[in-house]
Amino acid sequence: MGRAEERRARQRGGRRSAPKSRPPRPTAPATHTESAATAQDTAPGPAGTATAVTGGRAAARRDARKGAAKGAKAERGRIRRLFTWKKTLGTFLGLCLLVIGAFVVLYMTTPIPAGNAAAKLQSNVYKYSDGTLLARDGDVNRENVDLSQVPKDVQHTFVAAENKTFYDDSGVDFKGTTRGLLNTVLGRGAQGGSTITQQYVKNYYLTQEQTVTRKLKELVISLKLDREKSKDYILAGYINTSYYGRGAYGIQAASQAYYGVDADKLTVPQGAYLAALLQAPSQYDVSTASETGKKLVTQRWNYVLDNMVEEDWLDASDRAGMKFPEIKEPKAAPGQEGQVGYLVKAANSELEKQLVAQGVAESREEAEAMVNAGGWNITLTIDKKKQKALQASVKEQLTGKLDPKKRKVDADVQAGAASVDPKTGAVVAMYGGVDYTKHYINNATRTDYQPASTFKPVILAAALDQGAVTQDDEKITADTVYDGTSKRPVVGSDIGFAPENEDDVDYGPVPLQTAMNKSVNSVFAQLGVDVGMDKVLKTAAALGMDTEDLKAVPAQTLGTMGASPLQMAGVYATLDNHGRKVTPTLIKAVENSAHAVKPADPIGGQVISREAADSVTSVLTGVVDDGTAQSSVRDNPQRNGQKVAGKTGTSDDNKSAWFTAYTPDLVTSVGLFGESAKPPHPQVTLTGATGEIPGKGRINGGGFPARIWADYTFGVSKKVSKFDLDTDQGAAVRKPAPPSPSKSPSETPSEEPTTEEPTKEPTKSEKPSESPTTEKPTDEPTTEEPTTEPPTTTAPPTEEEPENPLEPQRDQQAAPRD
Repeated sequence: MGRAEERRARQRGGRRSAPKSRPPRPTAPATHTESAATAQDTAPGPAGTATAVTGGRAAARRDARKGAAKGAKAERGRIRRLFTWKKTLGTFLGLCLLVIGAFVVLYMTTPIPAGNAAAKLQSNVYKYSDGTLLARDGDVNRENVDLSQVPKDVQHTFVAAENKTFYDDSGVDFKGTTRGLLNTVLGRGAQGGSTITQQYVKNYYLTQEQTVTRKLKELVISLKLDREKSKDYILAGYINTSYYGRGAYGIQAASQAYYGVDADKLTVPQGAYLAALLQAPSQYDVSTASETGKKLVTQRWNYVLDNMVEEDWLDASDRAGMKFPEIKEPKAAPGQEGQVGYLVKAANSELEKQLVAQGVAESREEAEAMVNAGGWNITLTIDKKKQKALQASVKEQLTGKLDPKKRKVDADVQAGAASVDPKTGAVVAMYGGVDYTKHYINNATRTDYQPASTFKPVILAAALDQGAVTQDDEKITADTVYDGTSKRPVVGSDIGFAPENEDDVDYGPVPLQTAMNKSVNSVFAQLGVDVGMDKVLKTAAALGMDTEDLKAVPAQTLGTMGASPLQMAGVYATLDNHGRKVTPTLIKAVENSAHAVKPADPIGGQVISREAADSVTSVLTGVVDDGTAQSSVRDNPQRNGQKVAGKTGTSDDNKSAWFTAYTPDLVTSVGLFGESAKPPHPQVTLTGATGEIPGKGRINGGGFPARIWADYTFGVSKKVSKFDLDTDQGAAVRKPAPPSPSKSPSETPSEEPTTEEPTKEPTKSEKPSESPTTEKPTDEPTTEEPTTEPPTTTAPPTEEEPENPLEPQRDQQAAPRD
């Protein structure tokens, strides 16, 4: 120990001591610690011993501290040598290059993907002919619109709200994205700051999940999209994929949901509100928001407008005068209840056909997928007033009288109807059934029931158009006389056929006009053979019926094929249109941003001659004025002189009943169908339904179908019109004949009676008259001669069974047999 150290040690001990003699050197080398211990051990005297021990311990501590300091210094040296500024800079640059390289690889290997399935889903929008909303069809209430349909000032509201630098940036906010990545890694949740481009990429190409991978993809795709697409393209995508609340995706759906207008009618204040909504759609809906929510959205609305002024997109004076827009109360989107579902389904079916016909889709299945994908804006031809009137007529004349609790058969009655404008081909009204949610089959378009005698005008049209002749080589006209004997075998057919007339009535020799009025099966079976059944079916196809799978056999003359009210309305519309083809269409206009398709042209070329078509029309006026439809149509108090041509039909076993008829301006086909209410819903009889018809209770075409037709047609007709006919045949051009004497009151004469003298029609035991009458039967038999209708027989009915004119009927006069 040195002197100075000893002195300090003594001072610490409280007194000074004399220097001690040095201990003898050890014979062997010793460490510093060992020397200290030896000195302590050999220190003489008590005082010396204590001093030596204390000094030795202090020296040991000092030596330990020095050793630790040297070790730390050496470690620091090693660290400094390992992390020099050059090495640190090099490492940093290396990491930067690695990140850049990884980003380049990510950029090169990440393509712009197809839109995600959820973002592609859109609703199909259906509108009435006047543009008012009918329905939206789809799980997602979305309707894309072109940016050109959004006013420029309204476009700016979204840019002002979300991304003022949108038109100048590269599509990415690196600062905001970095912050978002860090917050995601640290588990702090979603963070804002994304550009419009990034938000669009997230909505359309990716998902809403908060992951680092998704955010990196968002960054890369946004950069690529900004390079490859225009700003308008991105902005359009953004406003069409964003969610605005109230179940509305896209600006068009939002415009309707909040203001009841299309996007092209939006004002700047309205647009600013929609742009403000994007921050918190549910919270900012002022109709349901809390006071805090209303305050926040108002602040946000002002923020949007102020930004527009700042960016010179809005004049400050205009901004000062703007008031917060008035918002509509929320309501549920129209559903598929009632007739809506039938109309939507029929419109979709027609659109699918057009997609295939115009080459947009390769198959019906592909077309159906396109329609179901959504995004279609379809304006239907349906007239809202006529649609409402048709529904009311069906309820008033039929469904309101049905009571399944009293009569089981009432549950089996289905009604269908289609109404067409013959000049344009537009379907102006359609009745598909009681309710689409209760009966999904559209009775207006179904083709599984026989049209029965409503097919007879087609046979006559074929005869007149083809210039057909009888077995005696006489040209066929409306005055050609045929043998109306029931069960008479047809002549000239390789296939034997002898149809039974209604109630097995023998009419004897009758002209075609009377045979049409009375719906004589045996006459039209022979007429079909005379024309040639192949030609009859060819004419049927030309007029609009589906005959592809039909065999050209005489039995088809009874209307045993399937047909729908819509098809039959098209056939009769072609007759009404003087032989120019009318294909009923439900679609007035259609729009889709991804697919180009045009509505079908409903008016075609001449498929039968005008003279033939007009002659059939003329003959069919006799069915109304002298035949099976007179009680429901001719004598209807609403008729007011309106000219009508039409035909009734009642199928075998009374499974269907029809009335298809037209005025010069409107064609409507009404069908009643017997369908069991119990699965698997087989066809059943209508007989006994409503309980209104006594006796056999058969539902004939001249009954409820004709009543529905008359109530609807005469109710919507604004003026009385007359047929412009180019013909000298048929009841419509006959001169009136003097009334026949009768001691009982006769029915009101038709407006244009036939010139033939009345005569009674034969019974089975009587010889047929040579000149059958086409004059109207009386309500009651006269006292001078028998009724003009033959008595009924007990033979089973075949094709049609009319109501008995001798049986009293509630709410209608006695009607001739159908």
